[in-house]
Amino acid sequence: MPRTDEAAAFFYAVYSAIQEVPHGKVTSYGHVAKLIGAPQRPRQVGVCLKHLSGDPSSRFNNSNVPWQRVINARGVISPRAIPSGVTSQANALRAEGVTVDANTMGELMVDLGEFGWFPRVLPSEAGPDMTAPGPENNGD
Repeated sequence: MPRTDEAAAFFYAVYSAIQEVPHGKVTSYGHVAKLIGAPQRPRQVGVCLKHLSGDPSSRFNNSNVPWQRVINARGVISPRAIPSGVTSQANALRAEGVTVDANTMGELMVDLGEFGWFPRVLPSEAGPDMTAPGPENNGD
């Protein structure tokens, strides 16, 4: 189904923002939404990732958008329809040197204090000294 121009622009913004998350770091769906100017739309960030193409000829695809670096605000890898997806995401993060452990509920999670990436603005949009995390940027 074709996307509206607005939806296509949102997908583009989400994928472009996620491409800026550094290797070995993670951020939250909510923080991606905040960085692209849509703080009320973290679930839609997840929808974009759900629909990320596996076709390497697509402008944005699962080899050039580091989808594994986006987790929920609690540091947990979000469950999905395909149960192996959580394990795949954990393995992709571990391959980048991110520690992924199971919590008491059996959820796979990442320590946001150690591996979290929550800049005030995207590096591509920042001037000097604007990307340092602030106390208000706690992974929402």
